[in-house]
Amino acid sequence: MFFEGIVQGVFFRANAQKCAESLGLVGWARNTSDGRVEVVFEGEEGHVLSAIDWCEHKQPHARVTSKEIETSEPTGEFSEFAIVW
Repeated sequence: MFFEGIVQGVFFRANAQKCAESLGLVGWARNTSDGRVEVVFEGEEGHVLSAIDWCEHKQPHARVTSKEIETSEPTGEFSEFAIVW
């Protein structure tokens, strides 16, 4: 998924990582060159939905103005939640 708004330079990725880990999710987050943050969450569907909601509405310093979500079947390729550079 992609989050747009004030999402870079405000610890969005680190906070998304903390949220994901607290919910037992794996995946990754990275900044994109167009100013958005791209995030992949994998895990139990309810926890993924909670993480999306938290990232959109409860990030302490970010202001999300829009999000783009694409869903797919879990691949099992991730063992942790990482910040990707």
